[in-house]
Amino acid sequence: MSEREFALFLGCTIPVRCLGYEVSTRRVAEELGIKLVDLNFSCCGYPLKNVDVIAAKSMATANLALAESKKLNILTICSACAGTLAEASINRENPVSEQVKKELEKQGLTFKGLIWVKHFARYLYEDYGVDKIREHVKSPLKGLRVAIHYGCHYLRPSEIYDEFDDPEHPKSVKEIIEALGATVVNYVGQLDCCGGGTLTFDQKLGVMLAKKKLDNVRKANVDALVLFCPFCSIMYDGHQRFIEEQFGCEPYNIPVLFLPQIMGLAFGIDPKELGFEYNKVDVQPLLDKVGVKG
Repeated sequence: MSEREFALFLGCTIPVRCLGYEVSTRRVAEELGIKLVDLNFSCCGYPLKNVDVIAAKSMATANLALAESKKLNILTICSACAGTLAEASINRENPVSEQVKKELEKQGLTFKGLIWVKHFARYLYEDYGVDKIREHVKSPLKGLRVAIHYGCHYLRPSEIYDEFDDPEHPKSVKEIIEALGATVVNYVGQLDCCGGGTLTFDQKLGVMLAKKKLDNVRKANVDALVLFCPFCSIMYDGHQRFIEEQFGCEPYNIPVLFLPQIMGLAFGIDPKELGFEYNKVDVQPLLDKVGVKG
């Protein structure tokens, strides 16, 4: 296996609703010398997990088998996909897995557990290294105040992620952003859920959770909220105007950036190559602050 060549697992949501995430990831990976290979992946199986565990794990493992057949480890930029695939890759010796093996055999597939799965953010922190990231910074983001939203799935359950970071006191993405020259600001409720998981059965609750987070981020007086999960982006970027209308709030005007987007700015990459045109909340004030033309 090549040290910096990976299969890119986009999942279902990103290619349809978070194009800026995909665009910026591919461009930043190119800048860092990371080769991302596109395979004919299917859904990770996450939506079925609580309905049909055999079907869900079979879908996840089929994707793993495909990557393994190409001798490629997997990088994903969706936190839910990362968790689903990682869990399937390490839990291979149990009755459920025996049923999954039989399902894979029907497709002519096998999975031996020879590859690993990591979220792109985790790979950058754990394997690529913060110091190497710092070497690519051409336009340090001095004076930029940033809040981070870690979300629910990036660090939990910690055992399937080898406990690479503390889910109660995370530092991995904080260290990456600080290497870019920006200031990371702590705020109340920074580990709270975005509310996206409740939308299908209780939209009011989901939107209220997102509003609570946006209220706290606004109080922190930051220039942007940075995250690395597609559905969290939908809640904070896609729903920001909706929340303002529903609750009669003063406009938040909080730009919501994906981690690769803010990295790309620090690397001196043209914003047009980082998918900012897909962001729902205007990012021009942020670009102006860092001295970049949109």
